[in-house]
Amino acid sequence: MKLSICTISFRHHLYSMDQIAHFAKTQGFQGIELWGIHAKNLADERHYGADWLSSYGLEASMLSDYLPLDAPVSEMMAETERLSSLAKRWGTNKIRTFVGKKGSSDTSKKERDALIVRLKMLCDYLESEGQHLLVETHPNTLTDNLSSTMQLLEETNHASLRVNFDVLHIWESGTNPIVAMKQLRPYISHYHFKNIASRTQLGVFSPNNVYAAAGSREGMVPLFEGAVDYSEFLAEVVSTMEVDASLEWFGANVKSVLAHDSQEVKKALQLVQI
Repeated sequence: MKLSICTISFRHHLYSMDQIAHFAKTQGFQGIELWGIHAKNLADERHYGADWLSSYGLEASMLSDYLPLDAPVSEMMAETERLSSLAKRWGTNKIRTFVGKKGSSDTSKKERDALIVRLKMLCDYLESEGQHLLVETHPNTLTDNLSSTMQLLEETNHASLRVNFDVLHIWESGTNPIVAMKQLRPYISHYHFKNIASRTQLGVFSPNNVYAAAGSREGMVPLFEGAVDYSEFLAEVVSTMEVDASLEWFGANVKSVLAHDSQEVKKALQLVQI
């Protein structure tokens, strides 16, 4: 398993990229998942990129952003080209996005068809650049459940379209993550790992709350202390495929929690190998 930290975890902290990379190296992470806005804001700092990360023994595992699929085509493609260029600079071929701004059950066929057309355009471009588009399994998007995600993959039918499998959000949809993983396995290129104390607290991860500096963090817990059984999930997934994953932490005590969770992941993997 290659395990990354997410720079989004440091969105409300005054840590430089140098400090984040140093922390990732000292804690034994293999990569950094770069939030799109961070990559954009570092664009003029020319020494930052794949070679700089490599000096820490790290790689960029993914560039995570929110491509404007509902914008005019020219605007959407300009943003895609910008992210593609940044991804090349950081040495990753994976660009993550969400699909739509409504849940699958609230999206009309016409709206869905329009999103699929846009996805094909993005995939065509990224394929020409040797890159992949990863759609994240996430509430209030077209990939908010297993069946809609499978349908989207079939409708788009493009080799460059891949999945960022968010374990918690699959569980949130009511599907066993192991069952979903087995079905989506041919398409999965990355995983997000996070947990919650109780299903009743899942609202804490809604974008309006989680991106707010003053938002609630109640219910966010370390990876192996929540409602999703990561010991069981990791035992299953690492026995079936190579795993690239990011610890996605949005709560307080970011360094201590990430350091603790990375050690617990390593312990869980050791048990699998025994």
